[in-house]
Amino acid sequence: MQNGYVESFNGRMRDELLNETLFISLAHARVEIAAWVDDYNRERPHSSLGYATPAAFAAELDKQWPASLRPTGSATQAIASTALMRNKAAGL
Repeated sequence: MQNGYVESFNGRMRDELLNETLFISLAHARVEIAAWVDDYNRERPHSSLGYATPAAFAAELDKQWPASLRPTGSATQAIASTALMRNKAAGL
């Protein structure tokens, strides 16, 4: 066991999403996975976080940081973008 938290997440994702869903395309997989991750982070309370959602827990931690220690990076959005879809009509 390398990391219990990651292995727990991977097991939940496998049991609740990957083993239960038949993906018909890459686009369908992306939509379903994004919906599951959003539900996992914003709707479900986690016992390890005092039965708060990860989003609520992170927001509370952010409020508790002294202003001098808050991250002040210049990136206002994600650094990396999602992979571009291939255009099947163009034969790419």
